[in-house]
Amino acid sequence: MSFVANTPAQREEMLRACGVSSVDELFADIPASVAPKSFRLPPGASEHEVLTYFQQLAERNYAQLTVFLGGGVYDHFIPSAVDALASRGEFFTAYTPYQPELSQGTLQAIYEYQTHICRLTGMDAANASMYDGGTAIYEACQMALHTTRRSRIVVDEGVNPVYRKMLYSYTANLDIDFTEVPTSHGACHRELIEQTVGDDVAAVILQNPNFFGVVDNHEDVVARCHERGSLVIQSVYPVAMALLKPPGEIGVDIAVGEGQSLGNPLAFGGPYLGFMATNRKLVRKMPGRIVGRTLDREGREAFVLTLQAREQHIRREKATSNICTNEALCALRAHMYLSLVGKEGMREVAQLCHAKAEYAKSRFKTIPGVRVMETNPTFNEFTVRLPADAGVIAGRLVERGIAPGLPLGRYYQGMENYLLVAVTEKRTKAEIGNFAEVLEEVLAHYWDFEEEHSERIEV
Repeated sequence: MSFVANTPAQREEMLRACGVSSVDELFADIPASVAPKSFRLPPGASEHEVLTYFQQLAERNYAQLTVFLGGGVYDHFIPSAVDALASRGEFFTAYTPYQPELSQGTLQAIYEYQTHICRLTGMDAANASMYDGGTAIYEACQMALHTTRRSRIVVDEGVNPVYRKMLYSYTANLDIDFTEVPTSHGACHRELIEQTVGDDVAAVILQNPNFFGVVDNHEDVVARCHERGSLVIQSVYPVAMALLKPPGEIGVDIAVGEGQSLGNPLAFGGPYLGFMATNRKLVRKMPGRIVGRTLDREGREAFVLTLQAREQHIRREKATSNICTNEALCALRAHMYLSLVGKEGMREVAQLCHAKAEYAKSRFKTIPGVRVMETNPTFNEFTVRLPADAGVIAGRLVERGIAPGLPLGRYYQGMENYLLVAVTEKRTKAEIGNFAEVLEEVLAHYWDFEEEHSERIEV
């Protein structure tokens, strides 16, 4: 039975049907700390009135910010064709392709997505797919633990702190030891990693570019880890792979990353796309599913789910994954983006990101009290040290229409004055210049206020 209770009499009838005497009793199981203040909803309204109300509500947000945020997700341009194609019913409503004879289009799209990821990373095989960059790292750790039969994971501190938090949350009740190795001037501390990696280490987790934006060639670290029988997991930024040496070329065992930058919008934090690729030796340890290409009985090309490691497909105790939502839709957007942009287009996007970030650095260097951290090379993201708390300054810049980046004090103790700035191909020279000018103005006003305030206290 279902009906709408618009009148007191109807409300009483509904409560009787539910076996309770009051609205408070109906919702008694909800703790008081999270219960609504009132269940008195406004009267019904027309569709136009509702849309107008929510549009006005949305306008109260800072919806027109110029975005310099990064830290794993980036404001890249998405061709209109991606939205148009991905929203077609054949793709948008598709679920897991259990029956290949009915799902050839979806399977082919997944297969081609896997091919794109393999070309980007230089690895032998990719799956389709993970929830996001953080869960991809967790799944890679499980692969390493199952493969090596060891119990310890070494994590470089330059790995995204959000990913590390997710990793520790996922493994909180598992018998796994984690060792974090601090960075050296924002880069991988090779000596400490070498000292830390022993015979009990299943894998070492690295990131390139790392959370501070630093670009590093981990080839020597990979070689040292392999000498001790440890696998290497490298989290990578897919756009940067158009310019940098990919993980497959330096001997990385498992490459993972966040694929949001490949045709998926920021979307207030999700849904996102974790990608994973590995070498041929580890392909049967991969979680999720892998689509393969074969021939049917009549010799025609066909696509099938070649490997399915989900608990629904094989005995539960032998499963390596329980990922089962339609992550393929986000992967499909990445496939469409990469197909539309192409190899040369990806290189051009990456070059624009790097060049514009270098221009932003040059502008910030002219601001009194601001120091750009330049000990190591960067791609499109870099760290600046401000003469004041970065969180406070960031808040004032947001009020001026600029999302300036991530205050690093939120993640790293002692870095309260540091700001992580990301520049993508969407940012114009005028926007970067305006950012620098507004930052200089905000800092000047900040110090004027501080001086005036301290004088008043002294008096």
